[in-house]
Amino acid sequence: MHISKLTLVNYRNFQNTSLAFQRGVNTIIGENGAGKSNILRAIRLLLDDNMVRAAYRLEESDFSRALDLWKGHWIIISMEFEDLSPDESVQALFLHGAAGIEDGPISKATYNLIFRPKKEIRLKLAALGDFACTELNAIRNDIAIDDYETIFTGRSSADFADPETYKRIVGDFNNCIIPREIEFPEIGSKVPGFLSVTKEVSLTFIQALRDVVAEFHNNRTNPLFTLLKSKSGDIDEAALVPIVDKVRDLNGDIEALEDVQSVRKHIRQTIKETAGETYSPTSLSIRSALPEEAEELFQSLRLFVGESDDGYEGTINELSLGGANLIYLTLKLLEFRYQREKMAIANFLLIEEPEAHIHTHIQKTLFERISYNDAQVIYTTHSTQISEVSNVTKVNILGRRGSFCEAYQPAAGLDPAQLTSIQRYLDAVRSNLLFAKSVILVEGDAEEILVPLLVKRILGLSVDELGISVINIRSTGFMNVAVLFHDIRIRKRCAIVTDLDEIFFDTTPDPSDSDALASRKRKAVGSQAAGATRRTKLDAFITGNAWVRNFYATHTFEVDLVSAGNHDAFVNCVTKVYTSAATIAQATTELRSGNIWQSGYRTLTMAEKEGKGWFAILLAQALDHQAVMPEYIREAVMFAHGPLSRPLIMRIVRYRMSHVWEKDEAARPRLKDFNSMVDLFGRSEIDLATLRVAAELALPGDVVHAFLAEMT
Repeated sequence: MHISKLTLVNYRNFQNTSLAFQRGVNTIIGENGAGKSNILRAIRLLLDDNMVRAAYRLEESDFSRALDLWKGHWIIISMEFEDLSPDESVQALFLHGAAGIEDGPISKATYNLIFRPKKEIRLKLAALGDFACTELNAIRNDIAIDDYETIFTGRSSADFADPETYKRIVGDFNNCIIPREIEFPEIGSKVPGFLSVTKEVSLTFIQALRDVVAEFHNNRTNPLFTLLKSKSGDIDEAALVPIVDKVRDLNGDIEALEDVQSVRKHIRQTIKETAGETYSPTSLSIRSALPEEAEELFQSLRLFVGESDDGYEGTINELSLGGANLIYLTLKLLEFRYQREKMAIANFLLIEEPEAHIHTHIQKTLFERISYNDAQVIYTTHSTQISEVSNVTKVNILGRRGSFCEAYQPAAGLDPAQLTSIQRYLDAVRSNLLFAKSVILVEGDAEEILVPLLVKRILGLSVDELGISVINIRSTGFMNVAVLFHDIRIRKRCAIVTDLDEIFFDTTPDPSDSDALASRKRKAVGSQAAGATRRTKLDAFITGNAWVRNFYATHTFEVDLVSAGNHDAFVNCVTKVYTSAATIAQATTELRSGNIWQSGYRTLTMAEKEGKGWFAILLAQALDHQAVMPEYIREAVMFAHGPLSRPLIMRIVRYRMSHVWEKDEAARPRLKDFNSMVDLFGRSEIDLATLRVAAELALPGDVVHAFLAEMT
């Protein structure tokens, strides 16, 4: 038996989303605040026996932040199981009296936690007529959290992920339409307390590794003590009687030592001499604190570990953070193994962000090997190393959508060949695209190096601040990766940036051509044909997909970069590429010529001589805030990010202002006036169109205007 689906409605930062799971190891990844911990907590509310009390005590803060008003709404956590055993005890657990076993075994089952207003509140709401907004608001405003109840149901047929189903059962509060009924058989029958699923399954939760030493010092959470108890069951005090007797004798021997008794005598004498007989304690002794209770003896056991070859073994607090976390994780996995031996109907292991302070090689090795034939593992992670070894068919990606979060299944609807290609591409570098808010796919090292740098130099913001990942495909096989971004898979923006390689110099064969020139001409002709074919395929590929868009360099990235107005930066690299004075002079002239067939040809010659990646590094040192971003790159960045917030626009404009302020004292008065306009924009007292006009006057000719023109 395994979890196949988890649906969350109005729970914490989820408004309405579903996660898909499979047998074996499943991965949940996402940015900070995307709800990874909330997912695990939701699973625990249904399956962890330690969370039963919490399940009956949900709070206002458990309602989705996307709700304008939580009062009256329901929280629904719905879990679907597959591959149920035909065993009679398992079948009885999920039938809940709603059907007889004689009807035949079921292979699927549902189990739901529903947090809803109590019956008297639902009756009040049901008595309202349609569109009675005033009366509805009055009832809702009086609802308190104590007016809610938690019920567990099974055998449900409702699709809780369907917003229309929710409106039909709970109500449409926006339009003041409330159902007349208060009980709906499709939400399932209530599960009797004596058939609690939590008592029949084994669940181990390994929380995020933040303070391992504290966990070992706390007897309630100490994994070693938990292991010892789990292995031996209830401690057999009779078996420990001989040990306890020895400890008692040892305590007595320590207390009877001559030095101990001498110190005890001197303490008593000093107290009497200081405070007098009347105020002195009636008795005083020095006792050994070695535990004489069986459980306390177990608690006194400590783990000693060696990390070096010198043979020294230290306590947990002496280990490195990584060493302590690895030991903690190992003990919890062993605890899970012991739990599985207790013959539960299903075994679940939840691991929260295991990568903290653990070496990347250990991360990959550990999670390549975590696999149990009789258990389902679900873990959350920030680690690209772990995501690299995760099976993409068993991955859920969490992403923000304004005030709420969603879950995406990147493998949905893809055939085996597509999945094989994707899995091959998702190494530790490119798996970063699964964590990004949005993605720009580029074909080579030059774009990977220079696109983020151009963004930083021109806008004063890093691509990381903008939530954009620039991913180097290292080929033109964009479709193999871009297929992930789709309405049924990852609903995040993906910009494809590639070259059309249009010819910009004469490629007519000439008998006097050198072998190198003849080869370059043939290559240029072939590249142009390939670029045209690539455009046709990519344009067809994105048809009907709003999440992916193509952006083309007319020629190549380097040629379009120099043509955009970055001649000076290329000229500054000439002496780092050439040593001959004649060649340096000729290259400088060609780069400043303004003729693409000269500047572009020289640019490609320099890039090929140094290697495109290394030449990009040289350019990175030469490009400054006056760099000009090629139009197609600018459009790709703007598409990938989406609309910029007012605070971001203000940061960009003020960054551009700061450079003018430093270099042009005469401009400072108008910049002060413009800064006041920026403040007005920040307070929403003027719109973007007005800011654009003011920026044209304050920053004449600045590269920021091209960006402002595209902002909405």
